[in-house]
Amino acid sequence: MPLLRSLAALVAAGTLAHAPAFAADPHSNEHGGHTMPMAATAATGAPATPADGTVKKVDKTAGKITISHGPLESLGMPAMTMAFRVADAAMLDQVQAGDKIRFVAERVDGVFTVTKLEVAK
Repeated sequence: MPLLRSLAALVAAGTLAHAPAFAADPHSNEHGGHTMPMAATAATGAPATPADGTVKKVDKTAGKITISHGPLESLGMPAMTMAFRVADAAMLDQVQAGDKIRFVAERVDGVFTVTKLEVAK
């Protein structure tokens, strides 16, 4: 019986050691109601490249823009709709909901931030 308890303890310890710590991660990010752990959104080391998107919402009070976009390879992020902070509040004066845009998003102080933005032609 002690051998069985020891084996059970070993299995439990091994399972916990490999379990993802998503729920307890204080550094996770909100994405349109979905929480994405930092490990899944960490920069891949690739240079930030421009991406295409569609503006869904402009929130000048919060300094954010909600964009529906394809995969952002440099951030290791799949296609989704999410709110980004903007590096310069003046960017929000250039766009409105429904605009097709080309933008660069980077991690600035741990926050996904649009650092470049232009209305697509």
